[in-house]
Amino acid sequence: MTKTVIPLHQVTIRFAGDSGDGMQLTGDRFTMDTASLGNDISTLPNFPAEIRAPQGTLPGVSSFQLHFADHHIQTPGDAPDVLVAMNPAALKANIKELQRGAMIIVDSDEFTTRNLAKVGYETNPLEDGSLDSFKLHPVALTSITVAALSELNVTRKDAERSKNMFALGLLTWMYHRPTESTEKFLAAKFGKKPDVLAANLAAFKAGWNYGETTEDFAVSYEIAPAKMPPGTYRNMSGNVAMAYGLIAGSKRSNLKLFLGSYPITPASDILHELSKHKKFGVITFQAEDEIAAVGSALGASYGGALGVTTTSGPGLALKTEMIGLAVMLELPLIIIDVQRGGPSTGLPTKTEQADLLQAMFGRNGESPAVVIAPSTATDCFAIALDAVRIATTYRVPVFILSDGYIANGTEPWKIPNVDDLPDLRVEFAKTQENFMPYERDPKTLARPWAIPGTKGMEHRIGGVEKADKTGEISYDPTNHDLMVRLRAAKVAGIEVPNLIVDDPNNDAKVLVLGWGSTFGPIAAAIEALRENGQKVAQAHLRYINPFPKNLGAVLAKYDRVIVPEMNLGQLAMLLKSEFLKDITGYNKVRGLPFSTSELMEVIMAVLND
Repeated sequence: MTKTVIPLHQVTIRFAGDSGDGMQLTGDRFTMDTASLGNDISTLPNFPAEIRAPQGTLPGVSSFQLHFADHHIQTPGDAPDVLVAMNPAALKANIKELQRGAMIIVDSDEFTTRNLAKVGYETNPLEDGSLDSFKLHPVALTSITVAALSELNVTRKDAERSKNMFALGLLTWMYHRPTESTEKFLAAKFGKKPDVLAANLAAFKAGWNYGETTEDFAVSYEIAPAKMPPGTYRNMSGNVAMAYGLIAGSKRSNLKLFLGSYPITPASDILHELSKHKKFGVITFQAEDEIAAVGSALGASYGGALGVTTTSGPGLALKTEMIGLAVMLELPLIIIDVQRGGPSTGLPTKTEQADLLQAMFGRNGESPAVVIAPSTATDCFAIALDAVRIATTYRVPVFILSDGYIANGTEPWKIPNVDDLPDLRVEFAKTQENFMPYERDPKTLARPWAIPGTKGMEHRIGGVEKADKTGEISYDPTNHDLMVRLRAAKVAGIEVPNLIVDDPNNDAKVLVLGWGSTFGPIAAAIEALRENGQKVAQAHLRYINPFPKNLGAVLAKYDRVIVPEMNLGQLAMLLKSEFLKDITGYNKVRGLPFSTSELMEVIMAVLND
């Protein structure tokens, strides 16, 4: 049968089902196949905190959304154009986010009386007309998959578990994605289990063939590759990009990379990724708790390595005393906080930006540290490299504030030329007479980094205040005041790039200033508003302590400054206190990133005020 092929510029697809239905794997495979065709991509995995919530219930719904296009995009999309729902819970959890006319593909086999009752459906939405405003495609995914695998040596339960591959095959056909890479992936993943491999391959091919032959899908779609700068690309998540940036920083600084970490969502993938790279001299230590993790990292720095620790908000709270010790010892330490919803355990698998004030002030005494934040998944590579530069040059703790949205999301990353990466080589202190461990570099105020065991360079460590230059224990009030001010001046004087403002005609009156993962939604909203003739400027802070030196002048230039944050106004508070500038905050803590449309409304309200 000849079917119509419709060209599209972009589409947003969401796969949704039980946390055991393989939605993350399905979405990830579709993303990889799409990346191989050269589309620009942005993804948003969303999964429950429970390891296995009751089957078929709303708390157990897991989803994976991807937005791909033939042009540059900034976000994973506001609302899905296509929802693949594997059961009634997945439909009910996501239906409110769909716009009229969206396509819904459901596994009709799962819409039983029992499953409908679990989520509060009194009637079957596939039959009661409530979905008439959508393009509904009920497909007996389970029974068709079981039938397709009937001649294979698999149980019915295992056959049913392969239905996610059927759905993947159907969507692969519908959007003209390649099949070869998924087949190779399955062969690699299940090569030692021939029966499971055969089942998944058969289900995948059955889904593709169903799309090709059924009359229910008379149309398929094609999206051309995006025009990207020349180079070699790969799809990259924020956590993997962070790991690669640390490895690159280690090699460019000639320091061994040591990661001391305690597993915590959503930061654990950095530990997992770095543990694969022993060939680059990477040492990973899964500690018994958060305190041991940061203590081991600080000990590695004392020994002349690049000490790094990873965590999320609750773990950061436990690390604070040891980070204070790093401030006192004036040793390099990188602390990566992949923020999640809080307080306490909070929302372990959801995103938030509410740890900023904790990173700034969450230690006893005057204990300044550097705070920087990546803006996108691939920016994690660059921000990790610069964290290495700052920590090793100035001998300070550096916080990198990522978040769950950045960490788990993916986008194309242009692989850089190694020769273009900065030279970060470090000079350790050399043997000398009358070694002064706290004598400072006049430019950076950094003290010497002396490797323990070096003859003639023995010096005290510990958390008690040190005397200026000699490093002896000191309780002298004047000395304490001096050392506190020196540590603060060192952080304040760190060289960071000036803030770049995107104001095409230099005539906007309103500035939208963001930090962290708000970059994508803000940029998409600004782009849409400018297409409608609105004049609005955008700037994004990657360096929060210290602020860029031109930030005050930038803020003073604009009549109104809007700061969207996934917290209750933490950056706005810092800006107001530092620059006495009136800030218009837009704040939500829903565990989800901002949508483009809501930011457009917020900005328009200020423009029309």
